[in-house]
Amino acid sequence: MALRRALSAAGARWAQQRLCCTARGGDTIFAVSSGHGRCGVAVIRTSGPGSGGALKSLTGRPQLPPPRVMALRRIRDPATAEPLDRGLVVWFPGPHSFTGEDCAELHVHGGPAVLSGVLRALGRLPGLRPAEPGEFTRRAFHRGKLDLTAAEGLGDLIHAETEAQRRQALRQMEGELGRLYQRWSETLTQALAHLEAYIDFSEDDNVEEEVLSRVDAAVRALEQELGAHLQDGRRGELLRGGVHAVIAGPPNVGKSSLLNLLCQRPAAIVSPVAGTTRDVVEVSLNVTGYPVVLSDTAGLRDTTDPVEREGVSRARDRLQRADLVLAVLDATAVPAEPAALGAAVGSLVPPAAPCILVLNKADLLRGDAGALRAACTQGPPVPPATLLSCKTGDGTERLLELLGQQLAQLCGDPLAGSPSLTQRRHSQHLGDCAAALARYGRHRARDLGLAAEQLRLARRHLGRITGHVGAEDVLDIIFRDFCVGK
Repeated sequence: MALRRALSAAGARWAQQRLCCTARGGDTIFAVSSGHGRCGVAVIRTSGPGSGGALKSLTGRPQLPPPRVMALRRIRDPATAEPLDRGLVVWFPGPHSFTGEDCAELHVHGGPAVLSGVLRALGRLPGLRPAEPGEFTRRAFHRGKLDLTAAEGLGDLIHAETEAQRRQALRQMEGELGRLYQRWSETLTQALAHLEAYIDFSEDDNVEEEVLSRVDAAVRALEQELGAHLQDGRRGELLRGGVHAVIAGPPNVGKSSLLNLLCQRPAAIVSPVAGTTRDVVEVSLNVTGYPVVLSDTAGLRDTTDPVEREGVSRARDRLQRADLVLAVLDATAVPAEPAALGAAVGSLVPPAAPCILVLNKADLLRGDAGALRAACTQGPPVPPATLLSCKTGDGTERLLELLGQQLAQLCGDPLAGSPSLTQRRHSQHLGDCAAALARYGRHRARDLGLAAEQLRLARRHLGRITGHVGAEDVLDIIFRDFCVGK
């Protein structure tokens, strides 16, 4: 009974939230949904109850075109009857649309004057207003077209710059992550229902003792599955935000030259004078489909120059936060012995940090090239290593191969296994959910009421990820980074 009342109250609150959101979304919004700037075709989208009337007004036709069928129409300004363009229009009656509301799209020529004219004409129509960033997707969420994880996946898909990011975002947008969390939520709901039934009816001998054992087994299994999900090495977050790779090494070993070689442009100043780099120089790269934020740092050495000392301090701080380190050494100044190479890398790189050893200036080597190359293949204590000449480019392919292997290991395959965590928000709520499940185990033997409360808290944290519980306080954060028109 207690569970039934709690679920009924939660359902009433959720329904009230949805009604309030629908009331706020009663007007009709419009925006350019394609990219801005001159283009062959631009898409202007409307959503809301006035979409059908707006489409009739702009096309001068008393009838709407068949749903989801493109129709060629002359588009006019209803206020002046002036022709604005000739393009394709599409009518999407709700609820079979992206937002779940009546929607219309106008595919017009992408010149600034055309877009300005059509938007101005839409703005003159009563009940229509420009959309706020992310408002189309927010309306889709409120009408149950997608949950918050899918909405976040859509935002990531819009901003994806690499193939791996696209694969991960598409998978999340299609609901795989949301379905996983929904399955866990259903497991908790069932466990809570059984526990509530035992609390309410066990004294009447209407509930078997084994029900508690089944609840305990379900909670333990969920705890293990959730723990494995949290221990994913931040693969999803790294893929979404980019792997932070830091180029580190002593002064004048070619760190800035390596940055310029990898990004194929003079992003950093290169000079034979040691200590040229004083600050962190950062560029974003796409390496074998994985996003990388590559940082060139000041040469690591003791110095009395206050400016260079600050640069070295920033370099060491960046090293501590690096996901991957490219340790650069002068190939002409290192011994061809694995132990010595490992010690040299250990003096630069934080313990346990993923690392690639780059022995630069290989074009200056003579008879020692073979021995040094052999030392690079010995394995620990030498990390994955390669000889490179930033001057001639020799060894670049091998470096990119090693870099691709490290990135694949850090980010994983976005299409393999269960979907990865992509947001810190998810990690926080899942951590709170795991903590509640652990408290359930501690309360289970002493107080079943307190144990049941921990299951409710765990379920609430899962619901906050997908937006099924307490969504309002996170909606602005989720949708504020969307572009206008999506």
